[in-house]
Amino acid sequence: MRFDYSSVTPESVRETVRVAIAECDALVEGVETARSHTWDTTMGPLDAIDAITTRAYGEGPFLSRAHPDADVRIAAQEAEQEITAWQSDLVFRGDLYESVRAFAATDEAAGLDGERARLLAFTLRDFRRAGHELDAERREELQAMRRRLAELGIAFQRNLDEDRSGLDLRTDEFDGLPETYVSALGDGAEAGTKHVSLDYPDYFPFMDLALDRDARRRLQFAYYTRVVAENRPILEEAVALRRRIAGVFGLDSWAAYAMEEKMAKHPGNVEAFFADLEPGLQAGAEPELADLRDALGHDDLQAWDQRHLHAAIKRERFGIDQMEVADYFPLDEVLAGLLAITGEVFGLAYRRLDDATTWHPDVTAWAIDDAATGTHLADFFLDLHPREAKYGHAAAFRLVAGHRADSGYVNPVTAILANFTKPTHDAPSLLKHEEVVTFFHEFGHVLHNSLGRTELVRFTGINTEWDFVEAPSQIMEHWCWDPDVLRRFARHHRTGEPIPEDLVERLVAARDLHQSLFWLRQVSFGQLDLRLHGTEDDSDLDRINRETSELSGLPFHEGTFYPAGFAHLFGYDAGYYGYLWSKVYGDDMFSRFAAEGVLSPEVGAAYRRAVLEPGGSRDAMDLLRDFLDREPNQDAFLANLGIG
Repeated sequence: MRFDYSSVTPESVRETVRVAIAECDALVEGVETARSHTWDTTMGPLDAIDAITTRAYGEGPFLSRAHPDADVRIAAQEAEQEITAWQSDLVFRGDLYESVRAFAATDEAAGLDGERARLLAFTLRDFRRAGHELDAERREELQAMRRRLAELGIAFQRNLDEDRSGLDLRTDEFDGLPETYVSALGDGAEAGTKHVSLDYPDYFPFMDLALDRDARRRLQFAYYTRVVAENRPILEEAVALRRRIAGVFGLDSWAAYAMEEKMAKHPGNVEAFFADLEPGLQAGAEPELADLRDALGHDDLQAWDQRHLHAAIKRERFGIDQMEVADYFPLDEVLAGLLAITGEVFGLAYRRLDDATTWHPDVTAWAIDDAATGTHLADFFLDLHPREAKYGHAAAFRLVAGHRADSGYVNPVTAILANFTKPTHDAPSLLKHEEVVTFFHEFGHVLHNSLGRTELVRFTGINTEWDFVEAPSQIMEHWCWDPDVLRRFARHHRTGEPIPEDLVERLVAARDLHQSLFWLRQVSFGQLDLRLHGTEDDSDLDRINRETSELSGLPFHEGTFYPAGFAHLFGYDAGYYGYLWSKVYGDDMFSRFAAEGVLSPEVGAAYRRAVLEPGGSRDAMDLLRDFLDREPNQDAFLANLGIG
């Protein structure tokens, strides 16, 4: 039975979460007071809690990002805080831990295999990481440190959110910027100046287009030193706290503690990953740096030159007009092409659900069926156009978790929120090519969540290792660059002519421009994160900042401390490597499609069976080995950069 989103009110959102928490409390109490500890009295209820809280999120808190009614959004935000706090506290319940430990000692537990054995092992790991195997004094110390870390993370982000610094610049310092950019800026403190903030919509266009090199230097300096006074001591305390928490568990680094749950397993594997990548990227970066120096006209290439020169070379060399490109990507045709291609490759059939109720008239609902059997597999919503107070980026959200229940298989439900241009009376919604790539990427999350067929919620769909979860989405991006694939759906919205092959070739060439430098920058961020949380007991954050920055191939910007503004050091701590890690393995998976047929249904079926359907029920590295029939490697990633 589908949820009626048209009837949602602030009170219904609150009631949804109240009821869910009450149901979960009853399940927890049942586990804690059970006379005998069996799968059905212990582990089954814990997995059911995941199903209940996921559904409650989809019917309530999710709407804080999408509902048009401000009162509903406010209620949803409050409900999200309530249910998130309840979920966070669950793992600290001592009686619950004792019940699970008692079950783990039974003969039934010893005989478990597959998903059920994995759930027991993972649950015991969760409790261990929460400190239940520590003595009372150390457990109390651990919880105090965790609370302090949470406070530091909130303060670090709040300082960034509240920062209003930037530069006040004279009119002549805006040469190269369009008038629309300059006129949209606020006035500076002095007459005749405009204020350029450090927010992305101000900062990046200025660094891309401003001809005044010294103004770019000063703006980058401001960006790389923002909130240093406030955030540097917060970061120092957080790094020290993380090291102390790891020490409580007998580990030599926070990275070792954080990676236990990830695909990488251990920081040594990430260090080896970077060591294998860096030489190839550095070799690829040499001619790219020479290209930038040629454009600059001398050898004094600096960090504040890179974006500007890259943008100028791209315009001059490839002459791509993004609006001309968008004429070939009307949204309805892109969606039809996306569904046709994924249907053909993965053996799926799609149905629009015109009778489904949604939270806004712009939203459409769809069903996914297995093409061979007609079995209904999943539903998804598409909410693709901007509106006031809606989530401002593009992302996929899980609303219902797929799992096996007594009544049969509970099909998953997913939603994509995006902000593509709305159609008008004169023209359809036209997507820039980068938006087409984004759409395919997010639909990869839909497929991953929809095609999982696990028994347990803990391992369904996208519930896989954090540093692998992007790979099944990044693989989808490859179809957006293939001329044969694009000709299937990229047609001019007025003439119906397919996109010219020359235009596709220029798009691909522009994408590949200076890519080694781009990925070296990602390596530098990943290494910064890794060294801050590694085994070296090094309080010299300035040295770490300088040395990792220089991995990017450009000189260090003297006097700056970028980490103070690097929000990913809270939340992605000891995990920023995952962005590049999942990209490499996504490219490796696509290499089989490239070798055997980009649109091969046979390869698609193998990928669906080996990677998507198991979700997190097996280690991601094992899923890769099954699909590739070999050890995963970095060859495809490097070859795509022309440095393999």
